[in-house]
Amino acid sequence: MADSGDVNYPNTGSKNIHGSECLLFAPSPGPVVNTVKSEVNKTSGELQDLKNSRVTPSTTTDNGQPLTHYHSLLYSLLSWEQPRATAVSYLSIISFIFAARYLPLLRWAFKFLYMSLGLTAAVEIAGQTILRQGIASSFRPRRYYTIPKETHEAVLEDVSQLVDFFLIEFQRVLFAENVVHTVAAFTAAFLGYWLIRFVPVWGLSVIAVTTAYFGPLVYISNREIIDEQIKNLQDIITAQTNQLKDLAGERTSQATGLMKQYVGDYSNKAQEYMGRRSASPEMAKAPVPVKPEPVSEPAIKTEDFPEAPNAEPVAEVVESVESAQEREPLLAA
Repeated sequence: MADSGDVNYPNTGSKNIHGSECLLFAPSPGPVVNTVKSEVNKTSGELQDLKNSRVTPSTTTDNGQPLTHYHSLLYSLLSWEQPRATAVSYLSIISFIFAARYLPLLRWAFKFLYMSLGLTAAVEIAGQTILRQGIASSFRPRRYYTIPKETHEAVLEDVSQLVDFFLIEFQRVLFAENVVHTVAAFTAAFLGYWLIRFVPVWGLSVIAVTTAYFGPLVYISNREIIDEQIKNLQDIITAQTNQLKDLAGERTSQATGLMKQYVGDYSNKAQEYMGRRSASPEMAKAPVPVKPEPVSEPAIKTEDFPEAPNAEPVAEVVESVESAQEREPLLAA
């Protein structure tokens, strides 16, 4: 019988605690950790694939102009070829919009700036006062950091490509290289014009980003149905256009025929009227005007005029006037 004071513990391998048996105490990674690591690795790989997709596409515009590498990048991004990378970019943009709306980012930037500069100045002044040596200045690099020329050129090239991307896409939409894209842009601009009256700018930005990311996803998921509906709509528009063309051509031909008929009638009437005028007897009997021959004026001589009298004429008394005065009746007083 063993003593009550003796306590026996099971052998746990404590004698080899510094050996290989210490691995028994190391926590094994669970399924959640393995899943997170796997997703992180996959996301990193998709982000790298998305970065490598920035190549100039072989396709061109309708007028033969080459596209930019941002066309292939945004196509790969918005077509959800790398879903994890696309989801990360979408969440990043939405987070930035909400942070700019609800967080004082500009104040925080100024706060970080004045606190860092104030701490540097205080440490430098304290070091020179107490230690007779600057502390912050001792960490000064031998050569200040500058941006390499290659980085400048690469950034400027990217900016130029980005500007060209927006200009080319705007012109392709404006000049209806793809009618569906033009109609979609018109719808977005029309809705934005009315929504801006009621929705703030940050809300409109969220709606625009969400539509730009999830619109292609909806189309890819329901491509057959959407393509069929678009084809039916195009057939209806084509039929209506052809009907309008036929109706316009018919109306034009009718109007042309009527004009030709009216012109023919008026020309025939004009010819008949001119024939009647030429065949009428008045026109036949009308004397032909003869051009008068010039007549020479006779010479005037002084012998043709009588001689002027030299004596003045004597006035004769008319008796009839006196007799008429005698026959006037006398008026009573």
